[in-house]
Amino acid sequence: MAHDIRIVTETQLREVVTLDLTVIDIIEEAFAALASDTVIMPPILSMDLPMVNGEVDVKTAYIPGFDGFAIKVSPGFFDNPNVGLPSLNGLMILFSAQTGLVRAVFLDNGYLTDIRTAAAGAVAAWHLAPARVETAGVIGTGVQARLQMQAAHLVRPFTRLLVNGRDPAKAQSCAEDLRAALGIEVQVCPEAETLVRESQLVVTTTPARTPLIMADWLHPGLHITAMGADQSGKNEIDPRALEAADLYVCDRVSQCAVAGELEAARAAGLMPQTPPELGQIITGAAKGRRSPQDITICDLTGTGAQDTAIASHVAKTLGAAGTAITV
Repeated sequence: MAHDIRIVTETQLREVVTLDLTVIDIIEEAFAALASDTVIMPPILSMDLPMVNGEVDVKTAYIPGFDGFAIKVSPGFFDNPNVGLPSLNGLMILFSAQTGLVRAVFLDNGYLTDIRTAAAGAVAAWHLAPARVETAGVIGTGVQARLQMQAAHLVRPFTRLLVNGRDPAKAQSCAEDLRAALGIEVQVCPEAETLVRESQLVVTTTPARTPLIMADWLHPGLHITAMGADQSGKNEIDPRALEAADLYVCDRVSQCAVAGELEAARAAGLMPQTPPELGQIITGAAKGRRSPQDITICDLTGTGAQDTAIASHVAKTLGAAGTAITV
């Protein structure tokens, strides 16, 4: 029996989904579902390709009650800019949760991943950052640095932003873009230590393999979201900082232990206990920030549940966008 598959391009997807409070709510619901133990989410299929300076991740999850589930393929080939191509691309395939038939192919070139990742950062800030954030800081100057701060500003409307990056020109460009997007004071901060000490909310968005934030920079009333470490060996936060924090939270403990900040901490002989997950904080199964003075850290490796959630949301809001192909 024939059925329709909708093929949707990045341009069409950008017209129907943007980074807003609706998307943040949808990603929050995906985290909450993860806390229920009813979600089926296999480990990330991750392929490191050092000979071509590349990597590929495949993520998926089945969430009971959803009409569909997504499989997301996310390649990153980091020499591509040298030949005029973007570093990141990829696609999502949405399947029917009832029949397993393909319902849609989203040729998003990583756009939906960017949006859902930024929304996850906003969920972490909403549940873990101090209620009042005056100064925020971002370490990193790429697409995710921009989106993370736009997302965080929706839930914690800070009035000052500091940007730190290895390349001064890229840091300046990032600061100018965020100044235009948010309409607030944005400054380049050459020293990561100064950025951390002056901020109440910090997001790290890099592929670093040596720590960018040291434990002795932590101060009362600080929240850090580390979202760059998503493969084994990546590490943005000093392992001692995880021990020093009042609360360390994972998006998924099993993932963070092999591909997040928790991997480096345990390799250093720290953090033997099982930390809470963000979904447990959302549902109240675990306690979050206890006081404005707490130091909190959230480790985001990215989950297949987020991909299924945003792909399902897109399918509901597409309308007539895309091309229907009868198979």
